[in-house]
Amino acid sequence: MVITTNMVQTLGIAVVVLLIGRGLCNKVSLLNRFCIPAPVVGGLLFSIALLIGNVTGAFAIEMDLTLQSFFMNMFFTTVGFTASMKILKKGGLQVAIFLGAAIVLVILQNIVGVSLANVFDLNPLLGLATGSTPMTGGHGTSGAFGPLFEEYGAVGASTVALASATFGLIMGSMIGGPIARMLIEKYKLTPEKDVDSSSVEKHVDPDLKPGNVLNAFYMIAIALALGTIVSMLIEMTGFTVPGYIGAMFVAAIIRNISDSSGGKLPVYMDEIGTLGDMFLSVFLAMALMSLKLWQLADLAGPLVIMLLAQTVLMAVFAIFVTFRVMGRDYEAAVITAGHCGFGMGATPNAMANMKAVRDKYWPAPKAFFILPIIGSLFIDFFNAAIITFFANMVK
Repeated sequence: MVITTNMVQTLGIAVVVLLIGRGLCNKVSLLNRFCIPAPVVGGLLFSIALLIGNVTGAFAIEMDLTLQSFFMNMFFTTVGFTASMKILKKGGLQVAIFLGAAIVLVILQNIVGVSLANVFDLNPLLGLATGSTPMTGGHGTSGAFGPLFEEYGAVGASTVALASATFGLIMGSMIGGPIARMLIEKYKLTPEKDVDSSSVEKHVDPDLKPGNVLNAFYMIAIALALGTIVSMLIEMTGFTVPGYIGAMFVAAIIRNISDSSGGKLPVYMDEIGTLGDMFLSVFLAMALMSLKLWQLADLAGPLVIMLLAQTVLMAVFAIFVTFRVMGRDYEAAVITAGHCGFGMGATPNAMANMKAVRDKYWPAPKAFFILPIIGSLFIDFFNAAIITFFANMVK
């Protein structure tokens, strides 16, 4: 039996999945204690149900995921509004440091993948298909480079890369929160004294005004619309960027004009932040519940070991490199959780990891500004170049 849902029905399912995940996170202390995002919990349960239906042949669900990209674009537009120059001045050097750390991780991921492929007497290109291609690159990079690896002679590289990306998406979401929690509690980390006191209290929602919520939504929509033009102009130069990059730039411009306007052009950050949380939760629920977990069953034993090795690499790198080079403070711990998210999955997973930590502890404005810049733009450029280099070396 094949069940087909349109985009509105898929949205409804995603919300139900999200609410189930939230309920479980509230009821199961282990999930709450280790900062596992609610969309991950609910989405994985749904994808496991799909796996059972696929294995038994009892049912399958074909979902229209059109709104998934919409919610992703809306979320990253809200992130752009956080790009205040005041924060940039504080985090400018850290952006460069974090980019350097991310590039080193990409190189190590490919070295581990190729090395283990040689150990198991597999085509080294299959090692790349478990390296930074699916880990830092995610499904998009896997879909782009998998066919290229097959052209070079690696049979099944596309399937391996996409299945590895699915594995990374899950593991990156699972390890980020626990690692951040361990660092925060081990070193008794607290936020800097100059963090905005209006948002530093835990588990306290801001007083939102209906009119401000509407104005915030209108501002997000305008930034997103103008951002499509900016993204189009960037791509005309031959440089491919994610669709939401232009919207982030426009939102950042609006935010900084607001900062210098003396209050004449207000930006309602509490309302924008709340809407951003909603967009992120729905998007991630859709992404997780549409995972095809049965792809993992096609991986042979050696490939599973290779993926577990990538998980260990990410955890060790996050604890001993990312956390340390980013300052060994609370913001560094939050960035560490985020690096696990996009270092093994995608930037939205990173944001969800950091949001889960933020909701349990305190705000981390610099972390939420630094990571999207690297995870959504710069690292993709360097990752593609490094993968191309490795592929030409081992083909």
